Amino acid sequence: MVLTLLKESIVFAWQALVSNKLRTFLSLLGITIGIFAIITVFTIVDSLERNIRGSVQSLGDNVVYVMKWPWTFGPDYPWWKYMNRPVPAYKELEEVKRKTKGAEVVAFRIGSRKVLKHLNNTVENGIVSGWSYDYSQIKTFDIVDGRYFREDEAEGGYNVAILGNAIAEGLFPNNEYPIGKTIKVAGRTCKVIGLFKKEGESMLGNSMDNQIVVPFNFARLFMDVKSENNDPFIAVKAKSNVTNLQLKEELTGVMRSIRGLKPLADDDFALNETNLLSKNFDGMFDAIGIAGAIIGGFSILVGGFGIANIMFVSVRERTNIIGIQKSLGAKNYFILAQFLFEAVFLSLLGGIIGLLLIYLLTFFADGAIDMEITLTRSNVILGLTISVLIGIISGFIPAYGASQLDPVEAIRTN
Repeated sequence: MVLTLLKESIVFAWQALVSNKLRTFLSLLGITIGIFAIITVFTIVDSLERNIRGSVQSLGDNVVYVMKWPWTFGPDYPWWKYMNRPVPAYKELEEVKRKTKGAEVVAFRIGSRKVLKHLNNTVENGIVSGWSYDYSQIKTFDIVDGRYFREDEAEGGYNVAILGNAIAEGLFPNNEYPIGKTIKVAGRTCKVIGLFKKEGESMLGNSMDNQIVVPFNFARLFMDVKSENNDPFIAVKAKSNVTNLQLKEELTGVMRSIRGLKPLADDDFALNETNLLSKNFDGMFDAIGIAGAIIGGFSILVGGFGIANIMFVSVRERTNIIGIQKSLGAKNYFILAQFLFEAVFLSLLGGIIGLLLIYLLTFFADGAIDMEITLTRSNVILGLTISVLIGIISGFIPAYGASQLDPVEAIRTN
C-alpha cells in the first residue's frame, strides 16, 4: 500500500509539473535558489575552513613557537613593550634543547624574500627559508623528487636547496629537470637537491610552493639572523605524553632563565601555538555560516509559500477525485499522505536542482581559483533534508484540508 501510495503521489506530482509548467517553475524557483544559497555558502565555508585548518595543521598541533611577537594581543599590553623585545637567537637553540625536558624536537627557522636566478630565468621576491636540520620533524611537507638535506649538510652550511613547485616552474620552465642543477640565491651559488610537492594556495601564506629551503647555516651567510625582518623563531615540539600547556609552562621558565629575567620582570618573548589561530577563525566561520543561512532561509521561505500555493491549487483541481477515492473507502490518512508525498516530491525536486547547480559551480571554481572547493556528502544530505522538511511543512495544511473533505460534497464539485 505504501508503494502504491508513493507511486500515485509521484504520478500526480509529475502531472502537475507537466500540465502547469510556468506555475511549477515559479514555485520550485524559490526552493532551488534557497538550497543553492545555503549550501553554496556552507560549501565555500567548509572549503575555506578545510584549507585554513590544513595550513594550521602543517605548522604542527603540538608545537610551541618561541617568537618576539604574539599571534594574539591582549587589550592592556603596551605595544612598545613588544617593540623592545629581542628576537629569538640561534645561540638560544642549544640551551632550549638542553633544558626543556618535555621537548621532543627543537628547531630554528628564519626566512626572507630574495632574488633567485637560473641562467636567464629570474624569480623576484622568492621566499628563502633557512631551516635547522630538525625542523623537518616539525613542519609537514612532501618531497616528490630528490631528498632533504643531510645533518652534516645542515651543520656544515652546505649550499644545497629544496625548491617549491612555483619556484621550480619559474626557474626551470618547459619541464626542465632541476635536480642537480645550480641556481643563484641572493647572488650565491646553490645546488638543487629536492622538489616539494605542489600544495596550492594557503590561506595563511605558508604554502611550500613559493618557498626555497636551505640549511640555516647557509642562510645565515646572506641573512641577518638578528633582524626582525627575517622572522627568526624557535619551534619546540612536545613529547607525546606532554600537553602544550605543560610545554608552555616549562618553556616560560627556560626562556626566562636563558635571558636572565628577574622574578618580577615581564616576559620578553611570546609562546605561540596553532590553536590560537584556529580560535580566531572559528568566530568568522560561524558568522559567515549564519549569514548564509539567513539569506538562504528567506529564499526557502518564499519557496515554501510557492509549494503551499501549488498544493492548494492541486487540491482544488482534484477535489472530485478525492471525493471518489473517499467514497471507495480511502481513509483520511491515505489522502493526507498522498498530497504530503506530492509536496515533498516537488520540494525535493527543487532541492536536487539547486544541488546540481552547486555541483556544476564547483567545477568552474576549481579552474578559476587555486583552492579545492568540494560539495561534501554532509552538505548534500543537509540540502536534501531541508528540502524534505520544507515540503512537509508547506504541504501539510493543504494535505490536511484535502483529507477532511466530505466525499459527497467533494464529488459534486466541478
